[in-house]
Amino acid sequence: MAVRERVSAYRARMRAQGLRPVQIWVPDVRSPGFADEARRQSALVAAADRASDDMDFVEAVSDDWGR
Repeated sequence: MAVRERVSAYRARMRAQGLRPVQIWVPDVRSPGFADEARRQSALVAAADRASDDMDFVEAVSDDWGR
């Protein structure tokens, strides 16, 4: 059985189970700028707890939701 036939049969079995294929694009961790961008975003997340103005605003305008 050729690869194309095996893949086709596998996909048919999966569809018969009610599943469908989904393509997901993720960052390429091997790209030249990935480490720098990850470091930049990590620093922003780490600094977020020190900049509480945004959360103060969100909490001020948020509903209690029954708590």
